[in-house]
Formats: sequence, C-alpha cells, structure tokens
Amino acid sequence: MTELERLRGPEDLRALSPRRLRVLAEEIRAFLVDSVSRTGGHLGPNLGVVELTLAIHRVFSSPRDSVVFDTGHQAYVHKLLTGRQDFADLRRRGGLSGYPSRTESDHDVVENSHASTALSWADGISRARLLAGDTDRHTVAVIGDGALTGGMAWEALNNLADSPDQRLVIVVNDNGWSYSPTVGGLARYLDAVRTDRNYERVLGWGKRTLQGGGRPGRLTYDALHGMKKGLKDVLRPQHGLFEELGLKSIGPVDGHDLDALDAALRSARGYGGPVIVHAVTEKGRGYVPAESDAVDRFHTVGKIHPETGLPVVPSRFGWTSVFADEIVQIARTRSDVVGITAAMPEPVGLAPMAREFPGRVIDVGIAEEHALTSAAGMAFAGLHPVVSLYATFLNRAFDQLLMDVALHRAGVTITLDRAGLTGDDGASHNGMWDLALLRLVPGLRLAAPRDEATLRSALREAVSVSDAPTVVRYPKGALPEPTPALSRTSGLDVLAREAGDGGARVLVVGVGPFAATAAEVAHRLGDQGIGATAVDPCWVIPVPDALVDMAAGFDRVVTIEDGIVTGGFGSALRDRLAESSPEVQVQVHGIAHQFLSHASRAQLEEEMGLRPQDIARETAAAVARRNENASTPGVS
Repeated sequence: MTELERLRGPEDLRALSPRRLRVLAEEIRAFLVDSVSRTGGHLGPNLGVVELTLAIHRVFSSPRDSVVFDTGHQAYVHKLLTGRQDFADLRRRGGLSGYPSRTESDHDVVENSHASTALSWADGISRARLLAGDTDRHTVAVIGDGALTGGMAWEALNNLADSPDQRLVIVVNDNGWSYSPTVGGLARYLDAVRTDRNYERVLGWGKRTLQGGGRPGRLTYDALHGMKKGLKDVLRPQHGLFEELGLKSIGPVDGHDLDALDAALRSARGYGGPVIVHAVTEKGRGYVPAESDAVDRFHTVGKIHPETGLPVVPSRFGWTSVFADEIVQIARTRSDVVGITAAMPEPVGLAPMAREFPGRVIDVGIAEEHALTSAAGMAFAGLHPVVSLYATFLNRAFDQLLMDVALHRAGVTITLDRAGLTGDDGASHNGMWDLALLRLVPGLRLAAPRDEATLRSALREAVSVSDAPTVVRYPKGALPEPTPALSRTSGLDVLAREAGDGGARVLVVGVGPFAATAAEVAHRLGDQGIGATAVDPCWVIPVPDALVDMAAGFDRVVTIEDGIVTGGFGSALRDRLAESSPEVQVQVHGIAHQFLSHASRAQLEEEMGLRPQDIARETAAAVARRNENASTPGVS
C-alpha cells in the first residue's frame, strides 16, 4: 500500500517520519494530477498547498480545531487527508464537491468559494469559543494573498486586532496569484518581503550550505526566527504591515518545507492570540506544465492529458471569447471605454483588451464593491466603464450598484459571465440570482443575448447608454448554433410561428440561452395542433412594453429563463399582464428557489423540467384543461 492508501484520517499524519511525509506529499501530487486530469477541477491551487495542508493537519486537531479555507478551491488536499480519496466523480452529481461541504465531512466548516470571507468566519468561530470559555480549541483560516485584496478581509483583520485573546491562526498562502497575478499595494508589499535578499538568505530557502562540512542544510526554525527578529529593523524600517495592525506575524516561511511549517505553526498555536503565519508557496508546484504556465491555465482545468497539460477536447469558441473580441473592437473606436475586472482578466475576457490598450483595463483585485463604485466615479469623470464579473459575484456589490451607480444615473456597463446554470461548481457559482436582484434597480436595463450576433449587438447597445446602468448577461461555455429571427417586431425577435388548428394561442418567451428552447417548444406545440409563437425580447429588464402588448393577444404566455423563478423575468411579465390583461394565463419556468447541488447543466435542466419536451408537455396539458373547462357549462 502507498502512504496515501494507508491514511485514514489526519491523526495518522502525526506518526509519520519526515521521510514518509515527503513520500506522501509526492503521492498526493501524483494523485491530484492523475485524478483532476480525468474530471477537471482546480489543479494549480491544490498542487501548491500540499505541504501546507499536511502541516496544518499535523499541528492542529481537526475537526475539534476548525480549519476554514478561503477560497475553498484549495481544499482538495484537505479532502484527501480527511478520508475522502474517491475523486472519480469530482464535481459530478453524486461525487465530491469542488469545495468544502458540510454534507461530506465534519472536517468541513464553510463551503467558501466567494473569496475574502474566511477571516470573518474564523473571527466569529473563535470569538464565540472565547465567550463560552472554550480556550483549548483553535481556529485556523487559510487565505491566499489574492483573497487579501478583498476589503472584507481587512474589515476582519481590523476587528481581530482589537481582540487579543482569540485562539486564531491566520495562514497567508502567498503564491503571488489569485485567478491572475495578485495586484495592488498589498501584492507589492508581500513581494518585497518575499524577495528581500537578506530574508531569503537568513530563512534558508532552497538548498544552501548553512551548516558545516559543505553539506546543504537549514538552520533550525528557532535560530532562523531569532536571526530574523534581530535583523528586522535593518531589513524593514519600522514594523511589518500586519504588526502595525497589532497582529503578531511569523514568517515568511517556505510553504514547501515541512519542518519550517511545523515549527511556525506550533509557535503560532502556542501564542494564545491571533497570529499570522506568512507561508510562501508555488502554485502548481511539482507539475511542470503548471509551473511554467504564464497565464495560469491550470487554476482550473477541464479534462487534460496529464503528461502535457493540454485539453483532451479543445474548447469551442465560447461566449467569453465573443465578448473579448467585441470589447476590443469597441475600444478601438471609443477611447472613453475602459474595462474593470476583479482579479480575473483572463476568465472574464478582458485580457486581450489589456494587452492592446495597457492602462485601460483596471484590475482592482478581489473587490467587487470597489469595482462598482470606482466605475461610478469614472463615469462621472467622462469615461464609460465596462465592469466584467462572473454573475455570482455581482451579488457582493449589489449595494454599490444600487446606491452608487444607479442612484447617480451613471453610464456603467456590467457584463455577467457564467450567468444562469453553471452546474459543476455547485450552489455558490450558479449565476441564478441576477435577474431577480436587478429587477429592483430603478433605471437599469438588462440584455440576455441568445447567440454570438445578439451578444455583439447587445454589448454595443449597452455601451451607448450614458445615463443609466446597463447589464449584458451570458452563460458559461461554448456558443450555441445561431438562432435566426423570422422577423423583428418592436424590438422583439420572432423565432417561430405555428398556426395550430384555430384553438388556443400560446406565446413562448425565451430568455438568453433558452430562446432556442422557446422555439423548440413552439414547434412541439404546433405538432399537437396548438398555435404557438416564440419570441426573444433580448432586453428583458425592464419588461418591454412591446412584449406586454403582444402577450395581450394570446391565451397563454409561457416564459423560460435561467434565473430563479421567484421574482425573475417571468414573474415581472406576469405582474404586468395582471394589470393590463388579467385574462391571459401565464406559465413561468426557471430555476427553483433553492441552492442547487453540483451537477451538469443538462442534469439540472432535466431535474427542473426545463427541457423543451418538459415545457411543451406541461403547456399542452394546461391548454387541454382549459379547453375541457371551456366546453363544460358553469366551468371557466
């Protein structure tokens, strides 16, 4: 049996010799490359935290001591060490989640995949234990340097500095990356500490001859820490950033040296108050394709060839690529257009614009709130900002959108990538809330394009609006085949017309990627003799007056959207029709008002009855009931 196969839980780690620990670390890396290459997932972040996670579980006693990961995509090693070694269905229905999950293990505390929140969680846990007099348990928060660019993390640090008795250890996993290279003043500070030649020499990073006899070796951690303390005033004027806040800090420590990590974490555990351990790691460690990748393609991967890191199936031209191309074309003719990203220029498609127009794409770090309010300021000063986010992360900046952008009628465009069902990443990443949330924002306009042509058109129309916020949302993945319009009426694209047999007339309205579904539903209804018309309004917030007028001429309206049903587009149209045409029956289809477990998009659509055959069947049954009631005296 291998060391990994022998492992039953984190308590087994404490009996392993240094040699066996090193063997286990290499086995874990080999396991991750082999497993994640088959399923897809977050590879680079986990390769970088192998020794760090081993050391945490050797020094602390999970689950009695709580370990909180920020963000949870670096928790695969934690899963392996806590008894979850079946990665065959990682991020698939019935398999392991791609993030910590309380339903999987008592060792998991937070499903944390929205960054910069772990310190607040840890503060709450450790503060509650202190108030309860439970002083022999520790809370460990593992946070990357990228997540420290988020304002919420600093709110927590500010609070922790005023609570000296909490048993809390903050491990800063400093690898210089979030999704992209970490940016801003904090990044420069950590980089200065990380690369200071005196610190590097004193801490003994790498193999250097620091002991007698010409043999490579390292000073003991206590000796290193003492030398560092004595040199502090020489190396860095005054105190370090964290110590200025009133927090004790240890490091930097080589995040791949188990001995140094063990000593640092034991020192932190024994301190008796909040303490920061600064561990320097290498994202993608031990896997040559990831180590040599300049744009971090290995943060998260699909199925890849483990030997080369190349995709098994090359990605089709996708929604993000269309946005990336169109925004560059717009920027060439509009010098006022600037891009804003929250640490994700590559994933959201702003990297090509940044390469062609340096200085016109601003990476604010993992700070969506700041991104929106800064955009409002840019709009006031004469620019037209395009803020590009994953749809799920807009939730974090709703107040800024409402009170800073919309209230001031700022000409800001927001593009929401991964809108709707994203599936494999689970509950926290489905971009299903924006349609319901954004209905609440006065003056805001939102477009949901259905294909490449409508995405390009919607983006150009959005950036032409200078006195209100505009939003363009689109899903994850490859582009669908074009869905051409038969005609265009008052801004509404008619996608299908079925005459039927002269009975009930149904209007099917599809939002975004469900426009093609609406056309298919109309065809299926037509095959059953039901007159049906499918339309795509493209701009869905606010509900177009032309759509309300058109719907008044039908007996039943069916809406299909990839947002939550409660408070979404369909309910907005139903409310409008209830006022103007109460006799029209409205049938709303969308995402259930619940958190969804990880599964493929196709599986989720089937589960929620969003396939064309499901909707056509339900609609035909409703029409049949209406016809039956109409033919029965006294029944309406």
